[in-house]
Formats: sequence, structure tokens, C-alpha cells
Amino acid sequence: MKVWISILVIYSSFFIWYTDLGGKLNNDEIQSFLGQLEENALKDSRPLDESMQAGLKVFMEQDSGKQFIMVNNLDMSENPTFSDGSLSEQSADDLMNQYMKYMYPELFKRASHPVFFASVIHSALDVVGIDNAKTWDTAALFRYKSRRAFMEIVTNPNIKGSHEFKIAALDKTIAYPVEPQLYLGDPRMILGFLLLIIGLLLRPITRR
Repeated sequence: MKVWISILVIYSSFFIWYTDLGGKLNNDEIQSFLGQLEENALKDSRPLDESMQAGLKVFMEQDSGKQFIMVNNLDMSENPTFSDGSLSEQSADDLMNQYMKYMYPELFKRASHPVFFASVIHSALDVVGIDNAKTWDTAALFRYKSRRAFMEIVTNPNIKGSHEFKIAALDKTIAYPVEPQLYLGDPRMILGFLLLIIGLLLRPITRR
């Protein structure tokens, strides 16, 4: 019994940390995040991207309260250039690593993380209705605990400086969120099976 209680405590602790139990974003949270975006733009003396703000507003209003996966296609720049027109002395990969130095801690502390990285082995074999979409370098999937966790990251004032590295590193990119219907790699399921196996293996020992 002690073994199963310990297993239950371990799994419950992980499940609570890994799952956003706060439900859907409410209107106060949505307005707070939108206000933070405006505050960040004002602080940085830059125009607010109204199209991006409108898209994020709809994204939050349609919240299901569930986790989601961000699908990323990346085309790295051969001549990384910052927004002010200056050329970078670092490679695109180095710049992206600089950006991820900020992102990884922000992701991990919110139970969000990379799921999949892959290098492209050939140009796109099928492109319909999209210009300049034949060539890509990398594909990546990132799991976000919730839309709340995502908005906490993108509205963090500290992201502005690190995001410049990402923009300079890329010739083009596309990122869009998907909500998994079948996700066999969900750590909650994997940990559940692993702890179940451990519990069953320890049963004969604890009965002696």
C-alpha cells in the first residue's frame, strides 16, 4: 500500500504541475494580456502591431483551457541582419541559440517544452496557394501547457531583446497552433504507464 500511495503522490504532483487547472482565460485575463502588449510597445517606443494584437485577442477568446502544440517551419538566414539593417557577426544558428537561452527557462517553468526537432532533407514536395514556401531548413514542435502560459511568455517585457535574435536569424518562418486529438507522447501518459510498471514490479518485494 505504501508503494501505491507514493506512486499516487508522485503522479498527482506531476499532473498538477503539468496541467493548467485554471480553465479557460476569462475576460479580465484577456484584457490584462492585451494591456501588457500595449504597455510593452509604448515602453519600447514602437508602434503596436494591431494585426498581431487582434489575432492574439481571438486566440485567447477561443481558449479551450487545454494544452496546444505550436508548429514551426523555419528558414534560416545565410546573412543574418538585425532590424536596424546591421549585419550580424554571428551565424543564424548562434542567434537562434541566443533567443532560446531566454525561451527555454520561460517554457520549462510553465511546463512547456520542445516536442520535436528535425532538419529538412528536401524542398517542399507539394505547395498549393503559397508563395516562397518551397525551401525550409528546420521543423519544430513546441508543447504549451495552455494559452495562458503562452501569453505569459509573449507578453513578458524581457522578450523584446531576445526576439531580435530570432528575427535576425530567419529569412522566413510560419508558426501556427494546433490542439492535439491524439498525442501518444504526452508525458502524463508515459509517466503513468512507467509508474504502474514500477508499482507492479515492486509488489512481490513488498509482500515478502
